[in-house]
Amino acid sequence: MKLPWAVYLFDIDGTLVSAGGAGRRAFERAVLDGCGPANDLLAGLRLDGMTDRLIVREALRILDRPFEDAFCDALLARYVEHLADEINGPGYAVLPGVVDALEALRDRGALVALCTGNVVDGARLKLARGGIDRYFDWGASAVCGFAADGEERERVVRAALRRASDRLGRALAPAEALVVGDTPRDVAAAHAAGVPVLGVATGRYSEAELLEAGAEHVAPSLAHEAAGRVLFG
Repeated sequence: MKLPWAVYLFDIDGTLVSAGGAGRRAFERAVLDGCGPANDLLAGLRLDGMTDRLIVREALRILDRPFEDAFCDALLARYVEHLADEINGPGYAVLPGVVDALEALRDRGALVALCTGNVVDGARLKLARGGIDRYFDWGASAVCGFAADGEERERVVRAALRRASDRLGRALAPAEALVVGDTPRDVAAAHAAGVPVLGVATGRYSEAELLEAGAEHVAPSLAHEAAGRVLFG
């Protein structure tokens, strides 16, 4: 049976896994290492849907510190070191329906990739904790889009589309791809690149909020039949 999409682009946090706050804890520890105590100032910083590099930029703005690429790289390297510890803390979960959906897509030969604001090493740590890193290609030819592709999330989507075109050996129309995400930022970034969205309400946002943000399809989780109809036709 022919699948409805040429490539499936998955967000990570709130879509595939809930890291139980490990990312924020690791980031706060990295900021402490690089900038000193700052947790009170950063308490209101919403991380949902932001790329890791944009999170650093916003944190430095709040702390009234200049943004420099070299410092950002160093801070994110420290973040990954702390994440390797924090990801083993309580509250981590692979979200409902994720394994079944990824298994079914793999069995049908789908081109499945990540489209995430995480840095590569952070993404892999978050997925490996739940044993689902095996569903994704991590090599040099990986279709995935990561934080290194740009602070703005739409650049991550466009990078994934370019790599999907290279993999398929033809120009991929954005409407042939599907972004699966859980935040209005996922929706906005996908739409900026011309890609439709399946919004899953497994993060902080409800189905109604994702619809309001413009998602073409919504489901309470990847375990729901509504998600299955979108993924598999």
